[in-house]
Amino acid sequence: MPRNSLRILHGALYAADLTPRFGTEPGKLRPVFVVQSDLLNLTGHPSTWVLPCTTRLTGESLLRVELPKGVAGNSRACEVMIDQSRAIDNRRFKRLIGRLPEPFLREVKIKLGKLSEW
Repeated sequence: MPRNSLRILHGALYAADLTPRFGTEPGKLRPVFVVQSDLLNLTGHPSTWVLPCTTRLTGESLLRVELPKGVAGNSRACEVMIDQSRAIDNRRFKRLIGRLPEPFLREVKIKLGKLSEW
């Protein structure tokens, strides 16, 4: 399978195909937020650390960051799932959706830090 030619960047939202899913993992084509540092992204590393998003809104909590419709190019309101951190093969990325504005990026980092005790 050919390598993905998309440029993967920290803080961006991409559409990614997470099929097949296992157990409680999110599956299907969905937005993912790139957590991984550009120090690694720009080296051509074959996988990327992401947080999947969901349109099943549960409301603000330690486990979610709400992204209103259009805030990062997203066509629907969604939530970044802080508790579903995973690395995916870069061939799963389909297209760039947009970049998260700084306030949302900061909230993701704070909540991820709390969950991981950084």
